[in-house]
Amino acid sequence: MPQPVPPATRTTSKDADPATNTAASVPMFNLTRQYGMIGRDIDAAVLAVLAGTEYIGGTAVTKFESQLGEFCKCQAIAVSSGTDAILAGLMALGIGPGVSVITSPFTFFATAGCIARTGAKPVFVDIDPNTFLIDQHAVEQAMNPAVRCVIPVHLFGQMTPMGELTQWACRHGVSVLEDAAQCIGAHDSDGVVPGELSAAAALSFYPTKNLGAAGDAGAVLTRSDALAARIRQTRQHGEVSRYMHEFVGGNFRLDAIQCVILSIKLANLTKWNQRRIEIADFYNRHLADTDVTTPYRIPLGRHVFHQYVIRTPKRDELKEYLARLRIGSMVYYPVPLHLQECFSNLGYKSGALPNAEAACRDVLALPIFPELTDLELMTVASAIRSFFGKKPLC
Repeated sequence: MPQPVPPATRTTSKDADPATNTAASVPMFNLTRQYGMIGRDIDAAVLAVLAGTEYIGGTAVTKFESQLGEFCKCQAIAVSSGTDAILAGLMALGIGPGVSVITSPFTFFATAGCIARTGAKPVFVDIDPNTFLIDQHAVEQAMNPAVRCVIPVHLFGQMTPMGELTQWACRHGVSVLEDAAQCIGAHDSDGVVPGELSAAAALSFYPTKNLGAAGDAGAVLTRSDALAARIRQTRQHGEVSRYMHEFVGGNFRLDAIQCVILSIKLANLTKWNQRRIEIADFYNRHLADTDVTTPYRIPLGRHVFHQYVIRTPKRDELKEYLARLRIGSMVYYPVPLHLQECFSNLGYKSGALPNAEAACRDVLALPIFPELTDLELMTVASAIRSFFGKKPLC
């Protein structure tokens, strides 16, 4: 589930505000700072790949897959993007024309776009208004004989509770493919991690993710040997041996340069995720007495805060106010998928999924990345407090 890059993430040495494209006092996101910390290691690793000329497949890819699999407690198959992780997962599960796949309308386009690309029909169900995650009861109500798969979206860094959902799916003969693009390092309230109970889980390493590549990259997680083998074959055009193809797959390979970069970053991911949690705790404390709804955390779960998303009926006014102060913010997502023009043939109308539609009107993501300074956090919180008539922190 990759996300569009705001101008603030396309920086070299200068931050920019996504609303005005001017120098930002607090950027929405900044990769320059991270590169400044690990750039020498990345440069050396990339140059080693270039010198070795093993660009496609090889030891760099298998090493990263092994490291990622150990971190995620699953087999890991590296692929070309988070979108392709979803698509390859669906293809490997045999999803195609004549079947339906249930998913959330409050997510990045790729989740449903991949369903449509297989020829299957997306079935959108509403979300929980507190967590933004797919509503388990709505999934059960949407069940029909054509449904062969459910894609729960672990949104903004928090996992959908997987136990009840996978038990229900098993009873109905339905596969579960997790869209875990935003939640590497998270677990649900039972300690379940992506890919543990489902058929597979799709990860994204888009540059803005908690674990981000230097371009598009992704992976599929699974605990099934058979499915892992099928996904590996799928990413290589369905090839069973050189130039011999058992079925039509795709070119979903991840190159070696991205893998060596990701290996270096993976070693830092735990501390980076912890810093995101600390930032979220800071926002929670200092926005508690304002007229915003701070993110709901499922008890006992681990939310890794890919995004820190607040809600307010004054979302647009607040966003404009922050932009005037050169503080970055973003709306994820402004239009729910069931109301996108490309899915108009499915017949959904405004009001059909009210919780998702309300979220699209109210949500605003604030700056959150590990290298944010305490002063920048105080600046953001003070601005929001001032907007709502509260005493600023600084």
